[in-house]
Amino acid sequence: MNNQQSYRWRKQVVGGLLLIAVGALFLLDRLYYIDAGPIWHYWPLLLVAIGINQSIGSPSAREFGNGLWTVFIGLWLFACLEHLAGLTFRNSWPLFILAWGVKMVAEPFVTRRLAHHHPENQHAK
Repeated sequence: MNNQQSYRWRKQVVGGLLLIAVGALFLLDRLYYIDAGPIWHYWPLLLVAIGINQSIGSPSAREFGNGLWTVFIGLWLFACLEHLAGLTFRNSWPLFILAWGVKMVAEPFVTRRLAHHHPENQHAK
């Protein structure tokens, strides 16, 4: 199995496991086996898990960047909803400009690093 196939397989398996966990939590809550009310404060952290899964072992700089954006949005939502460090939706929007700039600076480095680690590029040298 090549890198891209294993990446897609892992991404699908982890995504499916997250859906199973969320579905089981909803079911147990609806059947009154557990009170999941306090747990719902942490839903943005699901985006963080999805973004990490997308970033790890990604076959392209674009997939890696998209994963980091998903992690950033999850952390931003969590921080705003919980008012961590005084962040709200109203005062934290400049973080998107900063994150976009970081992504623009980091993307060429990630592209170069991924190009050096792909086996098909190693044979062409």
